Amino acid sequence: MMVAVATDSSSTPSNDKPRRVRRTRMTGAERRQQLLEIGRTLFAAKGFEGTSVEEIAAKAGVSKPVVYEHFGGKEGLYAVVVDREMRRLLDMVTSSLTAGHPRELCEQAAFALLDYIEEYTDGFRILVRDSPIPQSTGSFASLISDIATQVEDILGREFKSRGFDPKLAPLYAQALVGMVALTGQWWLDVRKPKKAEVAAHLVNLAWHGLDGLEAKPHLIGRRKS
Repeated sequence: MMVAVATDSSSTPSNDKPRRVRRTRMTGAERRQQLLEIGRTLFAAKGFEGTSVEEIAAKAGVSKPVVYEHFGGKEGLYAVVVDREMRRLLDMVTSSLTAGHPRELCEQAAFALLDYIEEYTDGFRILVRDSPIPQSTGSFASLISDIATQVEDILGREFKSRGFDPKLAPLYAQALVGMVALTGQWWLDVRKPKKAEVAAHLVNLAWHGLDGLEAKPHLIGRRKS
């Protein structure tokens, strides 16, 4: 008796060689950027101590020497990540100060920090951690001081026009920016209330003080969200 054997017409003939997947080789700049993005994500999630060169290399699909070639090690990669984030935050705050009215300038500064937290959450998580190594752009505290210097000029002019001592402007600038920064750290995790409401309450306290708080603070600038 003859037995019919079914054949699969879709099977690959034995003489056909499997197709090789051609991988596109990254340029040096592309690889560096990839490592920065991977490092940024890991440092935000695990911190500096909790992140290893082995893990960074594995995520990038490269060997450890590649990481050392680009950054000299974990410390070098971390330093570049932190410096980039500090410059980004400072640029966002300083470029936001465009209004003429001092209260709206306070609103813009508050929005700038909250915008950064919302758009670059990983970066902010890295910045608010204590850095284990010195940075070329300083620490988060020094960054806040740089931002306060921008606000200091605004407060100085306002103090002078209202008959207050302009020499006190640096103190108030540090207090105001520090308040916004610490509130930002809290809002980083809770994300309630909404960003515009947080900004309104921050400016409410900054502008009116506890004695003159509005029951329902409102924003006077063009931004409402």
